[in-house]
Amino acid sequence: MKDTIAYPVEPDYVEYLRDESRLQGQAKAISFPGNEQEVQQVLAGLSASSTPATVQGARTGISGGAVPFEGHILNLSRMDRVLGLSRDGDRFLLRVQPGVLLEKINEALHKKEFVSEYWDRNSKETLEAFQQAGVYFFPPDPTETTASIGGMAANNASGARSFFYGQTRQYIERLRVVLPDGSAVALHRGRQKASGHHFRLQIEGGRILEGELPSYKLPQVKNVAGYYVQEEMDLLDLFIGSEGTLGVITELELILAPYPQAVWGIMCFFAEESQAVRFVCRLRGRAQAAAAGELHGAELRSTEPVARTAAKTTCQPVALEFFDSHALKLLREQKEGNPAFTELPAAPQDQGAAIYVEYHGKDEEQIEEQVFSMAELIAKYGGDEDSTWMATNTGELERLKNYRHALPEAVNLLIDERRKENPGLMKLGTDMAVPDSALEQVLALYNRDLEASGLEYVKFGHIGNNHIHVNILSRSMEEYDQGRSLYSRWADAVVDLGGTISAEHGIGKLKKDLLVRMFGPEAIKQMQALRQIFNPKDLLNRGNSI
Repeated sequence: MKDTIAYPVEPDYVEYLRDESRLQGQAKAISFPGNEQEVQQVLAGLSASSTPATVQGARTGISGGAVPFEGHILNLSRMDRVLGLSRDGDRFLLRVQPGVLLEKINEALHKKEFVSEYWDRNSKETLEAFQQAGVYFFPPDPTETTASIGGMAANNASGARSFFYGQTRQYIERLRVVLPDGSAVALHRGRQKASGHHFRLQIEGGRILEGELPSYKLPQVKNVAGYYVQEEMDLLDLFIGSEGTLGVITELELILAPYPQAVWGIMCFFAEESQAVRFVCRLRGRAQAAAAGELHGAELRSTEPVARTAAKTTCQPVALEFFDSHALKLLREQKEGNPAFTELPAAPQDQGAAIYVEYHGKDEEQIEEQVFSMAELIAKYGGDEDSTWMATNTGELERLKNYRHALPEAVNLLIDERRKENPGLMKLGTDMAVPDSALEQVLALYNRDLEASGLEYVKFGHIGNNHIHVNILSRSMEEYDQGRSLYSRWADAVVDLGGTISAEHGIGKLKKDLLVRMFGPEAIKQMQALRQIFNPKDLLNRGNSI
């Protein structure tokens, strides 16, 4: 088959030796399967020759998980078809291949237009009903909209709206997975579950895989570090977030959610960072209390975000995003000096921090009521009401979201420029989260160490989940090493506070030492034992995670 020919990597395919982490790898060959059967064919051949394979999607990750260190690259970018649409009660479910990009899904859902000529009759009939129904969307929203849906599932991606809607796991109903030897398994939420910590999974063809799930406890925060394990868990969830180390996802069925009738975005500026943090804690407390009242007595699946039920009646913030003064300064500088950033709004001078709040509601009046209430909090905690930005339509919202998305891009451009003099430099950004009670404590730690170090940095991210990215903007390899030492120190502190060393970007090849710090050697052995059941030769995504 043409698409499964193994091409030599050099020189035509050299770009596939790296991802957004800026880590550089090596491999002997690459293939581009177009369907599940071709994935099976490639993996069966590689297994027979004991050749390791690294799975790639859109290569937007920043932990090096898609970077090969040896062997073969299995690139899924040509598996980019939407396969069908179905309905389950009041839910619509979209079936896709793993190489479909998030931006393509969003565009198709917005226009309600799909390339459906190869769909079966049921899917085409469901499409007609879908086109007559209200607007639906896929809630996970990582900053990089060119991420592939398979990569999002493999890393359990999230983004700004995870504060309300949860992570990718909550919106996957079915998976098809090809194991390293080329065999396949179909997984459907609710149908294959562990018994306590014991699992038994039948592979197509009749073979049985069984064993024990690790016994470690996951932190009660937004987390993607380590295999997801719970008693009585859906086995489908074992593969989501496993970073491609247990199998290759070849098909997904996604749960679509009704899009809110009204969406507003508000950017609030504060003279001091501490004011912004206190504002967030108070606003978040209100939201959590309202959601708890709505959901009293409700019975939900363990993987279903609380917000999905609450969203039906309650107007809540769906995103709470943080920018420190250094982040605001970097964006002002990019706007002034880089033509690619000229359309960004200009942040006011001399502000200590900014908070972006996004509201979803059933109508404009409902959101307006919440925003008036929020304005009182802005004033109470020293916010600058006169400088507040408000977005109430699609164009204005895109402008505010572009402002948030421009920040990691600005960081990447700065690091790439500095790499010209110091090729060994890589992006150095934290991905840690802590419980609600530890937010102010961990920010104080970051600020104290950063100011003492003299390093250049920006802090930003998902403050609603206590998930702040600290990006250290190294100017030399000495500063890079100094930043790495801080990163390790913070990881220990975050774990002691009940947090995680990776809340959304995964472990990949760059954070394995931090994973050991978080779980300890015994838990790592349990993860390795689980991996051995599905990937006994360690041929699939070798070097990732553990």
